[in-house]
Amino acid sequence: MKKISQYFLQGLLVLVPMVATVYVVYIIFTKIDGIFRFNVPGGGFLLTIALILAVGFVTSNLLANKVVLLVDRIFARLPLIAMIYTSIRDLVHAFVGDKRSFNKPVQVAVDASNNIRVLGFVTQDDLNALGIANSVAVYLPQSYNFAGNLIIVDRSLVTPLIGDPGEIMKFIVSGGVSSRPNNPSALPQRSGADDPGGQ
Repeated sequence: MKKISQYFLQGLLVLVPMVATVYVVYIIFTKIDGIFRFNVPGGGFLLTIALILAVGFVTSNLLANKVVLLVDRIFARLPLIAMIYTSIRDLVHAFVGDKRSFNKPVQVAVDASNNIRVLGFVTQDDLNALGIANSVAVYLPQSYNFAGNLIIVDRSLVTPLIGDPGEIMKFIVSGGVSSRPNNPSALPQRSGADDPGGQ
């Protein structure tokens, strides 16, 4: 009976990640295919990829880029639309492109003795425009969830982390059970008095 339990657990360890990944990819494929209503499975997905590449190629041209900037300004000034558009735009830019926001991993002390800490990313290191001095904005991703919390903390409670931001994000989202960050021994090295933006 013990052997059967071991085989069952081993089967779960192998199958669950694979099946879940295939299911997510299948959902993405079918949702995108449903938009274009192609009879060929995957046709809509391939068309979407081609469309994205085409837009990227065209907008890399200086003239087309000016048109995109003009449209961007128009969307950013429309009532109600502006809130939706700018939120989505900034979220996408936070993950990809030259203005990625999740590139300053930090640890934040939760208690006065610094025994409890949370990991996150500095998204704004100057909040004077909000009337908040000597504080930074830190985004705390949630484990196993596409969500998180934004907290405002005193600069002295924030310690920059040394390591690849992508690996640290994966470490947080997986609840700490994924591969360790590239340089785990270096995580608490800098003092909280340092610039949390690493600049």
